[in-house]
Amino acid sequence: MDRSGPRDRRRAHRTRTPGGGLRMTDVSRLDLYAAEFNADPYPTLDRLREETPARPVDTPAGRLWLVTRRADVRQLLADPRLSKSVNVDLGYYPLPPLQRRSGFHMLNADPPEHTRLRRLVAKAFTNGRVEKLRPHIRAIVEELVRPMVDRGHADLIADLAFPLPITVISELVGVPPADRYAFGDWTGAMIAPRSPEHALAGREQMTDYLVALIAEKRRHPADDLFSDLVAVQDEDDDRLTDPELVSMAFLLLLAGFETTVNLIGNGTYLLLTHPDVYARLRADRGLIPAAVEEFLRLESPLSGGTPRVTTEPVDVGGVTIPAGEVVYTSIASANRDPDQYVDPDRLDLDRADGSHLAFGHGIHFCIGAPLARAEGQIAFDTVLAMLPELRLAVPPDALVWRGGILMRGLVDLPVRW
Repeated sequence: MDRSGPRDRRRAHRTRTPGGGLRMTDVSRLDLYAAEFNADPYPTLDRLREETPARPVDTPAGRLWLVTRRADVRQLLADPRLSKSVNVDLGYYPLPPLQRRSGFHMLNADPPEHTRLRRLVAKAFTNGRVEKLRPHIRAIVEELVRPMVDRGHADLIADLAFPLPITVISELVGVPPADRYAFGDWTGAMIAPRSPEHALAGREQMTDYLVALIAEKRRHPADDLFSDLVAVQDEDDDRLTDPELVSMAFLLLLAGFETTVNLIGNGTYLLLTHPDVYARLRADRGLIPAAVEEFLRLESPLSGGTPRVTTEPVDVGGVTIPAGEVVYTSIASANRDPDQYVDPDRLDLDRADGSHLAFGHGIHFCIGAPLARAEGQIAFDTVLAMLPELRLAVPPDALVWRGGILMRGLVDLPVRW
């Protein structure tokens, strides 16, 4: 008689190789930035979940505590004992002078500052406002895909996944068309830098640009979010300070398109490596919203939550993380935890075993989630309609995943039809 519980049965099913042996992964020298780890982090994350709920890891930015189990990740994402404030004088903080020019935003704040900052921009990303944008988003997607149809090949990242969200967020916030593509270089340097100097150079160029852009919006306001932020006043006569204006602009542009680039790229990769699911989705495009949620879970555009710092000792599954430690919650691991998901490595459009954490959890839940979902749904619907014979132009193992511990996305995605 099988006396194992759901946890045991799921793990036994999941970790056995076709040959019957248990898959083993050496995590004694874990390098979160290694090319091998970025190419396929999941076997290592599987083993980490098995071994311990939290463990310290050395990185180029210093030591952090890596948390991998879904229940723990979800708890810590909403735990007020983990601070996001730029004033925390530990770990990744305080921000160096360059970052301080662009670091005073809601992702680096705790309540009540976080509450205040989020309230001032939340109205731009409501479900209602995003629904009104859908026809325009579809027009942008069709304009991008139409020239691809007769060409027979494309890099889906460069030709669709990148220009779509950068166009949408730039129009929303008020970045002139001629300046939009510079953000790709700047954000790429910050998300997957070749060196610390490369990352700082990208941040400096983007921050300098935003300082100048906000000054222009102050002189010549327009019908866009940046102009609204410059002029915004709530019922308490509360305005954003100049550093907060620059920082909020920085956050909205960086977060407003990077995750959507990865959603479209990662989701297309999953479809093209799962032909049965691809065929089903082509036959029934009404499944696209469910497919987008499964793409977000299985290949999360955000690998982990941005760093938090413990303000007091925190117990994580019996392991105590001391006060003053940097904590990194692995969303990629949490979204494949067999304690939550049956057969978690399978792409399943009918999955009914719990929501994912791709947009985070708690007060820092991604404010742009409705916009990212809409862009992803419209992009996949349009591609399936206009490029139904899409297929990879290279073997899957020839694709390169970008480095870094925050984002997960492909460098490029060559396709043909």
